[in-house]
Amino acid sequence: MNRRKFLTGTGAAGVAAVSGCVGGDGGQSDGESTDSGSDSDSGSDTDSDSGSDSESMSGGTLNLALVKSPLEFDPIVLNDVPSSQVASQIFEGLYAYDEGTGIVPELATGEPEVSEDGTTYTVTMTTEATFSNGDPVTPEDVKYSFEAPVAEETQNASEFNMIDSVETEGDDTIIFNLKYPFGPFMNTLAAGSVVPKSVREDDKEAFNTEMPVGSGPFAFDSWQEGDYVDIVRNEDYWGEPMANLEKIHFTPITEATTRVTTLRNGENDVVEEIPPKLYSTVRSIEDASIDEVPGIGYFYLAFNCNEGPTADPKVREAIDYCFSMDTAVEQYVEPTGVRQYAPTPASITEDWGFPIDEWQQIPHDKDIDAATELFNEAGVSMDYNWKIIVPPDDKREQIGISVSNGLKEAGFNNVSVQRLDWGAFLEAYVTGSEDDYNMYTLGWSGTPDPDAFTYYLFGRTEDTLGVTNGTYYGANSQKGKDAAQKLVDARQSADREERKQLYTEAITSILEDRAHIPAYNLKNSFGVKDYVEDFQSHPVDSFHLTTGHNNVSVDK
Repeated sequence: MNRRKFLTGTGAAGVAAVSGCVGGDGGQSDGESTDSGSDSDSGSDTDSDSGSDSESMSGGTLNLALVKSPLEFDPIVLNDVPSSQVASQIFEGLYAYDEGTGIVPELATGEPEVSEDGTTYTVTMTTEATFSNGDPVTPEDVKYSFEAPVAEETQNASEFNMIDSVETEGDDTIIFNLKYPFGPFMNTLAAGSVVPKSVREDDKEAFNTEMPVGSGPFAFDSWQEGDYVDIVRNEDYWGEPMANLEKIHFTPITEATTRVTTLRNGENDVVEEIPPKLYSTVRSIEDASIDEVPGIGYFYLAFNCNEGPTADPKVREAIDYCFSMDTAVEQYVEPTGVRQYAPTPASITEDWGFPIDEWQQIPHDKDIDAATELFNEAGVSMDYNWKIIVPPDDKREQIGISVSNGLKEAGFNNVSVQRLDWGAFLEAYVTGSEDDYNMYTLGWSGTPDPDAFTYYLFGRTEDTLGVTNGTYYGANSQKGKDAAQKLVDARQSADREERKQLYTEAITSILEDRAHIPAYNLKNSFGVKDYVEDFQSHPVDSFHLTTGHNNVSVDK
């Protein structure tokens, strides 16, 4: 599992994770929370040169309320969204995402040179970059930053384990040699934050929690876990634009109503994640608005395909007949999210030309008679004890309750929906045991490529299926094994058309077999005071504060 994958309930779909988690969601979730285009009410449409004019250096402090407290800051190991939200202001990579899902150079000077077979990427980087301690950013630092997650067996290793070796040449060249032609490798290059090798190696624990050093527009100042994090403008920043803000004060506020209250009274200038019930409240604040963008995320109902009645696809189809996912999303998720019909977010589905119209016809409308008939054909006893587990998030709990109510309508009296804390949930949902669950609800976040969702949820090898895939779909049916293999083959191809065909076939099988029933995708949503200029929510990175496209300032 890695920080760009597992959604635990926060609105930040961009950098997800597994701890607290996972999601980012990596993330974490609160009872009213949401977990990810870009129409905004608070001024995200800005001139790309807005941060370069020295007259716009208005200074000031931005008070930003997060859903959860950051836990650590070393990008080599951090695995939760709040930590990533802070670290992304301190560290830079070879490449970054623009105002959308396009990839642009950051420390790199241009696009990489790619070998004909797609297994070698040669990147030229700037020689001007320096870390906030004054040390130059070198190719050796880049090499170290991409090798360390795998060498140290971190939870982020799967983001980089397609790399066979990294070589350096001179003071500006890095060569990535891949084990196979990995189609989404540009997203990998955008995911890697560069750290100073010498500083981190000197004291990894201090680097992680006391004094992280990066090359970004902000530098670490201080923090108290559960209370606040302060970062300040890097006055010696090597690049452009220089940050307008003098300081950013991050405060974790788990309870959504409290976050919104701090926006109303001006205690915070920006608050993240607006739950469905509070959209009207935020819109009623005269001097604030909502800035939101659909995230790169995916929430779903999953079945235990390993043990129990749900190992039978006929039973899974019967459960699909027990409730309407359309209705559940309309009642419990909108307007903070939208209905989703595939295990890839709409932006990816549309970009790749996947047959979404066909996939949208697969889930059933509610039909208790059809459900009962299938349960009878499958021989499921009316005395069976159904167990649905959900993480600590209201929206996903309501999905579970909708399924439970439908099962009761179908004649089952023993149906439980268990809301578990994250630790208990993460231990339970991967066991494959019917004693622990028949179904669960969860979310996943990723980069803008189908592999970021399909491989981690369905394409793993049998010995690692339980790591992130509590369905065990690819372990116990030939159809599931075939789908899993196609997803592995797709990630090891650089041919887009070949990949598209493999994804289309595999996802169609997964949807028809109902290993998952897709539910919804959330928006990265923020309440923003009107005096905050140039704040930009982002589909991958949660938000952008200082880039070539925006440069936040506070003018109270």
